[in-house]
Amino acid sequence: MKRPERVAVIGVGILGASVGWNLSRHGAKVVFIDAGQPGEGVTNWSFSWLNASNKTARKSYFDLNVAGMAAYRELARIIGPDSWWYPSGHLRWADDPAAEAKFLNTAELLASWDYRVEVYTGAEVRRSLEPALTMPGEVPVLFYPDEAWVHGRHLVGRLVGRAVASGAELRSGAAVCDIGTGADGSIRTVALSDGSCLDVNIVVNAAGPSASHVAGLIARHLPMRREPGVVARIGCAQVPVGRAMHAPRVEIRPDGDASVVLHSREIDALIDTGEDPAQLARLLHESARHVVPELGNSCVAQARVANRPIAADGFPSVGAVPSVPGYYEAVSHSGITLGPVIGRLLASEILSGTRDEMLADFRPERFAP
Repeated sequence: MKRPERVAVIGVGILGASVGWNLSRHGAKVVFIDAGQPGEGVTNWSFSWLNASNKTARKSYFDLNVAGMAAYRELARIIGPDSWWYPSGHLRWADDPAAEAKFLNTAELLASWDYRVEVYTGAEVRRSLEPALTMPGEVPVLFYPDEAWVHGRHLVGRLVGRAVASGAELRSGAAVCDIGTGADGSIRTVALSDGSCLDVNIVVNAAGPSASHVAGLIARHLPMRREPGVVARIGCAQVPVGRAMHAPRVEIRPDGDASVVLHSREIDALIDTGEDPAQLARLLHESARHVVPELGNSCVAQARVANRPIAADGFPSVGAVPSVPGYYEAVSHSGITLGPVIGRLLASEILSGTRDEMLADFRPERFAP
């Protein structure tokens, strides 16, 4: 296959940065395009939990996420772990029998798939892992030692910085307003909101929540869910927890820079009721204080409601769209977990034309052109 002359990567979150970095380090000419700043969109407003334990709906999806976890370990070896990589494991527990039974059953399934999971009591967790937590001493707590959390904005900065150092371009603060095609339907140009027009022969749509709009520029229908989520950052002089955790009604993780990140699906459900982000953040903070009392001395530093980039069936859309030569998609929820593996697999497909079987269930052609 002819080497791409110039690749436009639209959207510079974790997926776009991963694809672009992999292309650049193998000699492709890459231009990153983002309407905002790299890593500042949904990548920065995600719970950023690296896992496969929450991905059991389809075995092929679980396997892809396990490969994503392995890709992070390899990435940390290549570029160094720095301030983006925190492989400290993940805790999960519940406070009602039905939820507890469900996650214990999931743990059995995961163990049968050779996924590492350990079961502790609440008392053991407080004694040896997280002394700042409040939980019943006898409650079963799952610990997934191979899971992690990732500082997505820092990682995107590292990947884009390396790509630019090896010749890639960065066009930030400019949205894509048109994608031009030739007589044969193949990609030819990308027009930006700053008035510039770039000659390219490959486009990678990694535009996250805006991916459906970008697809529409080539008359492609990419059905996506509207699924907003609220994330809050809590400033604290000393971070009281050491790892990501799913507690009853709230998810908590450290965030490096003297802060803690909070998320809750129950509070996400209030977004369409008219609650503003500040009120949602206060609800998150109150839920977290019940789990980590030390957070009562902290305050909400930032909060944001962001739309998740989720295709209509809930699974990634990754690879070429055969009807438009040169157009590829890299759209997925769980972009934090999948970024490095999708980046590697899609870059290889663009450069070699070879389609990896790991992506067979997640091809864009399952949606009508």
